[in-house]
Amino acid sequence: MPEWIIKKFIKDYKNIGNIKVHNAYGKFAGVVGIICNVFLFAIKILAGTLFNSVSVTADAVNNLSDASSSVVSLMGFKLSEKPADEEHPYGHGRYEYLSGLIVAVMIMVIGVELLKSGVERVFNQSAVEFSVITVCVLCVSIAVKLWMAFFNYSLGKKINSGTLKATGSDSRNDVIATSAVLAAAVISYFTGIELDGFMGIAVSVFILYSGVGIIRETLDPLLGRAPDKSFVEKIRNRILSYPGVLGTHDLLVHDYGPGRKFASVHVEMSADDDVIASHDVIDNIERDFLQDGLHMVVHFDPIDTSDGKTSELRKWIADKVCEIDENLSIHDLRIIPGVTHTNIIFDCVVPFDCNLTDAMLTEKINEAVRKKYPDFNCVITFDKSYAAIPH
Repeated sequence: MPEWIIKKFIKDYKNIGNIKVHNAYGKFAGVVGIICNVFLFAIKILAGTLFNSVSVTADAVNNLSDASSSVVSLMGFKLSEKPADEEHPYGHGRYEYLSGLIVAVMIMVIGVELLKSGVERVFNQSAVEFSVITVCVLCVSIAVKLWMAFFNYSLGKKINSGTLKATGSDSRNDVIATSAVLAAAVISYFTGIELDGFMGIAVSVFILYSGVGIIRETLDPLLGRAPDKSFVEKIRNRILSYPGVLGTHDLLVHDYGPGRKFASVHVEMSADDDVIASHDVIDNIERDFLQDGLHMVVHFDPIDTSDGKTSELRKWIADKVCEIDENLSIHDLRIIPGVTHTNIIFDCVVPFDCNLTDAMLTEKINEAVRKKYPDFNCVITFDKSYAAIPH
């Protein structure tokens, strides 16, 4: 999409971090999608009806569903602009995800109906009248859909919108489906083999496949998808860049729609530092992230740095835990001496795909520690890795 067109229709188009600009891109893409798909539906339904082609008609209905999808997407971006209120303090950004889910359901319903029509045509074949007009219509459709695939995906990538990226993928699938319809028309004309019904089935399968993919894409953020590793690593590196920060863990990220992310994290700092100074650093972390649109809540974990033995023991146990599973990590280690034994208290972060139970991990960790420290007993609290933030 030429930049001058974006500049003409979207104010402050370079400020893509602004939620209003983000939604402006989405609404613009929705309007373009409606116009293009209604145009393609009109010319295809005319050609399919005139020349008795169920595959061309199926492709036309697919474009009509795409137009309806664009309407729903447009409404989703529009509704997501609603400001936060008493009942929805986190805003209405998830309307964008809900609109994508509705689109996927519409696609699935239409795909099933077209599959039935294709099967009926296979068992009740009738000749399809070949026409140069039909070929031209399909070629125009392929060209328009190729442009729409590039248009939606490039805008989706620019503003990091899963909805627009999914729309771009749907347009790409439409190119494949329409190419199949065109191939059926040409092959049937030159060989006499009627493939119209089979290609109608193929088109419907592509529609269903697209619907399943979009459902997966839109359900993930609604169900609480884990943040991207690059996003997590960026947060970690930024937090570690602040003075006095020794480590970070227990990052939680909640997605309430584009530009509406909330997070909490534990930050380790020396217990020997001035409390007021440490609190000031934490305030700066929260304030700086907020300026970038991420509402961050930071929990302060004081770490005893005066005792070298504690730091040495922490590193040793961390290495032993990684020998059990390289994805395990520990934090908040404390040493509590006793008369007959010493308790080593710490938290252990366990990935969701770990095959060991908490009881099995406790036994293995204690066994490894007691080989070197017979009087030590590990008291472990197990956490889940909601965001795979390394230590």
